[in-house]
Amino acid sequence: MLEYAMKKIEEVTLLYEISKALNEHLELKKSLYKVLDILSNSMGMVRGTVTILHPLRDEIVIEVAHGLSRTAIENVKYKLGEGITGKVIETGVPVAIPKISEEPLFLDRTHSRKIKIDHQEMSFICVPVKKSNQVIGALSVDKPFDESYPLKQGKKLLSVVATMLARHVINLETIRLEKEQLREENKRLRNELENKYRITNIIGNSNKMREVFQMITQVSKSNATVLIRGESGTGKELVANSIHYNSLRVKNTFVKLNCAAIPSNLIESELFGHEKGSFTGAVRQKLGRFELAHKGTLFLDEIGSISPDVQVRLLRVLQEKEFERVGGHKTIKTDVRIIAATNKNLEKAVDDETFRGDLYYRLNVFPIYMPPLRERKTDILLLADHFLEKYAKENLKDIRRFSTPAIDMLMDYHWPGNVRELENCIERAVLLCEEGVINSYHLPPTLQTGTESDTLPSRSLDEALGNLEKEMLIDALKNTRGNITQASRLLKTTVRKFAYKSKKYGIEYHYYR
Repeated sequence: MLEYAMKKIEEVTLLYEISKALNEHLELKKSLYKVLDILSNSMGMVRGTVTILHPLRDEIVIEVAHGLSRTAIENVKYKLGEGITGKVIETGVPVAIPKISEEPLFLDRTHSRKIKIDHQEMSFICVPVKKSNQVIGALSVDKPFDESYPLKQGKKLLSVVATMLARHVINLETIRLEKEQLREENKRLRNELENKYRITNIIGNSNKMREVFQMITQVSKSNATVLIRGESGTGKELVANSIHYNSLRVKNTFVKLNCAAIPSNLIESELFGHEKGSFTGAVRQKLGRFELAHKGTLFLDEIGSISPDVQVRLLRVLQEKEFERVGGHKTIKTDVRIIAATNKNLEKAVDDETFRGDLYYRLNVFPIYMPPLRERKTDILLLADHFLEKYAKENLKDIRRFSTPAIDMLMDYHWPGNVRELENCIERAVLLCEEGVINSYHLPPTLQTGTESDTLPSRSLDEALGNLEKEMLIDALKNTRGNITQASRLLKTTVRKFAYKSKKYGIEYHYYR
């Protein structure tokens, strides 16, 4: 009777220790490892595992283990119904095996269970872990065979422990599923990005664009710094995307920063990060873009806008591959590929001493020039058709083509806003169009030429100049109250020329006195 009471006290103490361990750590795995350590000390457990069923693949994986190698934990998997653990999870019925060596269903897939350790036979207990009535995993224990140990009682005790573990295992299962879903979503998005930014997806077949494609192909697989030049709206960011997603760094991060969009007093913090308390408002440590882009690519748009003091630090990162956070003293190593872009004349900025010459030469390793749309006229219709298809689909409209007058207007316009202006123009036209064809009147008024709008000048250049000259003479006489000498001086001409012009246009200067 006393021995029975002592066993009960031991069991209660064990369950108390397990309950305490489960609530002691916020990290789920750490709690489960602690439980396995307690079982090892109290039950003489040699090995123990918590396995979880992956419902989408009907696959059982080891989540935490005691007495197994990391390789076994990471690589060993079971199918539902396979082996003892697979049967327990499939049926929901706990199993206790007195001697492993006598059980034919025992797989020993981890290769860690020798049939006998120091001539000691091993027993095995495996119980299901349930979520309501659904089995989501199992708890198993290997312990030295002891003829006097009641396996049935041990199975009951382990079932109670499994019930206590259930909440943690459910959370681990949820985390595992979320990670799997995030991994699949990340893979899908990467594939989409790689397809979206393939070189062949940049539209254009003009000679100048073919040169751009060739340069992208040449530089993508290298780690060279790239400087993309060109007017605003020519597609510099598209080229930067294409270079990264066709590079060897495609599986790593692609970080973007528009230097012109960040205030000059914050750009340093954005690039290099800052330590907590380094300036007013720095309530926590912040990682900069260089740290976020480690092993990947950093795209610095509008690079010509950064201030001289930031240029010094940027030059150091490019040369030494290291930096310190704002307010910090620890030197951080970084492996980042730089792609920069600008619409400014950096050569002039170097001459004016607003941009460092050494930084310019460090950035200008492999320049790519994006031609303005007016220099690639043959690409206008290709781009227009692409945007028409895109926005017609977005707005659920059946618009098939452009009319001939609309095509003429698109081709005649000089497109100061380049591809971005063309895209906005086509989107507007699609919104206005209720027919199957984009006509000239659907296009913005800025595209209207004198021919289309019937506003060609009705008089000659000589007539227009003569009219302007007459107006200036009359205005000068009004301001000087008909004083021809003062009027001549006002127009910076001689009295003789003023009188000659006045006679030519029939102006009587004494009328203005």
